[in-house]
Amino acid sequence: ELYTSEGCNSCPPADRWMSRLKAEPHIVALAFHVDYWDRLGWKDRFSSAAFTDRQATQQAVNGARFSYTPQVVVDGRDRKDWPSLTTPITERATAPVELALARDGDHVTATVAAGSKAPKRLAAYWAVTEQDHVSAVKAGENEGATLHHDFVVRDYRPVAAWTTSTEAPRTLSFELPGTGDPAHPRQVNLVVVDAETGRPVQALKIGC
Repeated sequence: ELYTSEGCNSCPPADRWMSRLKAEPHIVALAFHVDYWDRLGWKDRFSSAAFTDRQATQQAVNGARFSYTPQVVVDGRDRKDWPSLTTPITERATAPVELALARDGDHVTATVAAGSKAPKRLAAYWAVTEQDHVSAVKAGENEGATLHHDFVVRDYRPVAAWTTSTEAPRTLSFELPGTGDPAHPRQVNLVVVDAETGRPVQALKIGC
C-alpha cells in the first residue's frame, strides 16, 4: 500500500517507485490518495476521506507513529526504507488462506478457503485500481509538475468480518462500478486480512 497525495512534494518519488511494480505481476499494489493535503492549494482528484480514515486506522497495527505521506506499507508493516526496496516481497511463508477470483462480465466472485493455521476471524476489502494516469498540477507544493500515477484506488469496499472454518470456504461477490476507460486499465483486487490485527494474510488481483 502507498499513501500519497498530489499536494505533497515528497510524494512523486514514491509514486514513481510504485509504478515500477507494474513489472512485478505477483504483487498486489494499491495507491491510496489521502485528502488531508487538499486544503493546501491543490485538490487531488483521486483523494478520498475513506483513504485517510483507512490510513489512520491501520496506523494502530502497522508500526507507524503517525499518519504521513508518502507512506509505504508492505504486508501490513510500515516501511520507511521503501526507497531501497527493489522488490518489496522476495520470500514469504505459505499463506494460511487459499484465494481464487473469477470474473463474469462486471461480476467478480472470490472463494476464500481458510487453512488450519488461518486466523479465527477474517475480514477483507475490495479495491478497484487504475493505471496510467497523468495530472498537470497547477497549484500547491507540486505546482508546475506533471505527475504520473499507477495502481490508483478508485473504489474501496470493506467486507465485514466472518468466523473461519476449514470445511466451509467463504464466497464473496463484487460488482464493478461504472464503465472502464481503455486508456486506464483496471484491476479488481481482493485483500483478505486478519480481523483482529488488520494485517493482510492473502491478496489476489484480476484484470477487468
